[in-house]
Amino acid sequence: MTDAQETAADVSLRTTGGGPPDDGGSSAAEAPIPLLEPREGIPPVIADEASLAEVIAAFAAGSGPVAVDAERASGYRYGQRAYLVQLRRAGAGTALIDPVACPDLSGLGEALSGVEWVLHAATQDLPCLREIGMVPSRLFDTELAGRIAGFPRVGLGAMVEGVLGYVLEKGHSAVDWSTRPLPEPWLRYAALDVELLVDLRDALEKELDRQGKLEWALQEFDAIASAPPAEPRKDPWRRTSGMHKVRRRRQLAVVRELWEARNRIAQRRDVSPGKVLSDAAIVEAALSLPVNVHALAALNGFGHRMGRRQLEQWQAAVDRARALAETQLPQPGQPLTGPPPPRAWADKDPAAAARLSAARAAVSALAESLNMPQENLITPDTVRRVCWEPPSVVSAESVSAALAGHGARAWQVEQVTPVLVAALSA
Repeated sequence: MTDAQETAADVSLRTTGGGPPDDGGSSAAEAPIPLLEPREGIPPVIADEASLAEVIAAFAAGSGPVAVDAERASGYRYGQRAYLVQLRRAGAGTALIDPVACPDLSGLGEALSGVEWVLHAATQDLPCLREIGMVPSRLFDTELAGRIAGFPRVGLGAMVEGVLGYVLEKGHSAVDWSTRPLPEPWLRYAALDVELLVDLRDALEKELDRQGKLEWALQEFDAIASAPPAEPRKDPWRRTSGMHKVRRRRQLAVVRELWEARNRIAQRRDVSPGKVLSDAAIVEAALSLPVNVHALAALNGFGHRMGRRQLEQWQAAVDRARALAETQLPQPGQPLTGPPPPRAWADKDPAAAARLSAARAAVSALAESLNMPQENLITPDTVRRVCWEPPSVVSAESVSAALAGHGARAWQVEQVTPVLVAALSA
């Protein structure tokens, strides 16, 4: 049993979902306890400014870290906005906030400035929280903590069960959270998501400290909290599923025109783009290059349920692509900003390919010895870049500087530098 599991076995953590048995408690290795109800019940959804002001005051007066979660409507609505925000803090209890009714939560964000926010898979929720004015200055990511600590399963349910000995309800994570009013079972699920998040954080902190990895995790959390918003993706249409089948530039232009038309419609209607037109249909049209609506209607994804007006708008996009001059057609692939794909290294630079092979093997062995995923030890992209353009003089100092230049944290530089020096020198 790990220290985290020993921490979970402590009776003091088992205050919810029925509490510990009367025989003095059981270890987390025994049958987990179903977590059925939030300890103070399901709180009312905050949907007006007066209620929000009360929540802000309560959470500002609370103590310790604050558990934070957000629910989106991926697959139902356009974009990744938040449709429910859940918080829990000692002294304040749990709050469920409707960010559609209360779209500006900057006052809450300011009230929690300097407080440690506990999130699970923080990078998934931070963009939608930022949109409504909630930006943490400090955070603890329980999913990332689990990865660094070497847990084989790091989903919230698996972590709560394996570390704290409770079973969270499943089944509502992929529902349409833009639904109003939100059904009570969904609200119960949402409240339970933050019920034990701070308890999980405390247990994971103890386990990371036991393994000598706590400082590593804190550096990772600081990097997430201080990272600027992601830049908009260049040519997002190139991520259309099935693009590997599209080879010719004219076909690429069809994908681009259909993708952009679909995106405009989805944004206007506030629905997921996939509900307007599937990626498979876009690729099918690109490969077929239909010359008229009749030909388009015969393709998969443009069947009999699609009206004439819809077919005409998609055919218009195809026609725009067909009418483009050769100089206006998109180039295959995207301009490379780093090393070429590793599969091409053997032909382009055999020495670099040998360096990469040695470096990958060394980093993989180190990650295994540290009991963590390789990508959390150091990103594969960083390894590729250092191997493609190594320092002119390979030394601990030059390799450390190269790793830091590519954004590696201090703990990563310390761990990875020796094995990369050996691999680059071989």
